[in-house]
Amino acid sequence: MSSVIVAARRTAVAPRGGALSALNLHQLSAPVIQACLADSGIDAEQVDEIIAGNALGAGGNPARVIALAAGLPESVAGLSIDRQCCSGLDALLLADALIGAGAARIVVAGGVESYSQRPQRLRLMPGSSAPEPYEQPPFTPWPDRDPDMADAADALAVSLGIDAGEQDDWAMDSHRKALAASAFLNREIVAVNGLGSDPFSRHLSPALCRRARRITGSISHANTAVAADAAAFCVVMATSLARDMGLSGVRLCAGRTLGANPDLPGSAPVAAMQAVLQAGQVDARHLRRAEIMEAYAAQALACINLTNIDSSVVNVSGGALARGHPIAASGAVLAVRLFSELSASSGQGLAAIAAAGGLGTALLMEA
Repeated sequence: MSSVIVAARRTAVAPRGGALSALNLHQLSAPVIQACLADSGIDAEQVDEIIAGNALGAGGNPARVIALAAGLPESVAGLSIDRQCCSGLDALLLADALIGAGAARIVVAGGVESYSQRPQRLRLMPGSSAPEPYEQPPFTPWPDRDPDMADAADALAVSLGIDAGEQDDWAMDSHRKALAASAFLNREIVAVNGLGSDPFSRHLSPALCRRARRITGSISHANTAVAADAAAFCVVMATSLARDMGLSGVRLCAGRTLGANPDLPGSAPVAAMQAVLQAGQVDARHLRRAEIMEAYAAQALACINLTNIDSSVVNVSGGALARGHPIAASGAVLAVRLFSELSASSGQGLAAIAAAGGLGTALLMEA
């Protein structure tokens, strides 16, 4: 990989229907991008492209609208991508690929989601006179191998012997770490609509976990991330250009998106994680930091256990269980988090996320 992140910021992650619910995609994104450019000292006119992940929107090309709202030059066409939860992290991999191919030198990349403003989905079935609503599109061609995400998380937990108590312990620790790191976390957040900190983090107790409503099996509302709104973006640029401009940052070392067993999508990042660690010649036990998506505690624990990562370096300032899950923005939030952690502590770090259909993306970074 031939790129470096020189700035990375995000909004707070707000649960659906909360403080960010009145903002559309470009209103969430533009202040974040403007803050990134200000942090790096890069003029908007120097940006060649913007890549924005978005999974729940109404289509079109949100990246173009975001580019115009953020004051990027009219020549920036904007590229919107949807690889579900992997989208925000995949945007960074695409930015690096563009730069590596010589097609761009400076790219803004990340993701944005307004769960609160997602459009209602309708489809007209054969023989029907009226459209019928549906929650999500199919992620495989086989109805019997396209599981509900909670059911799949429970199946993964059962297969690896991860019980409800272990999941609840991880969730409680995620909240505890987020609360303890609130001042540090707030430095990476751009205040939007008056919200400058993640509002969901709380003192989660064993008693609260026991009272939390069960979704299925060992999966409960205590060990599952809430649906959320957020935007997160990074300024990615050619390493040589950053050096010429006297800019430092966090280097992109290796990245990969892979498909895996669609029946157990929560473990899909494992193959991608192993691939990037091998490409970077890094022992998982020697990582300085890791940001692993906590859509479910079971999924995060599975990724840790199956790759032998030291759990003490994972989500050291809390994870999505203590923030929320803004779908296509979640991978970009992980990248911003890892940028912040490595900028403060240096060393090598890994970000990883799963998506429905059995997809996993991982990115190795170094400061």
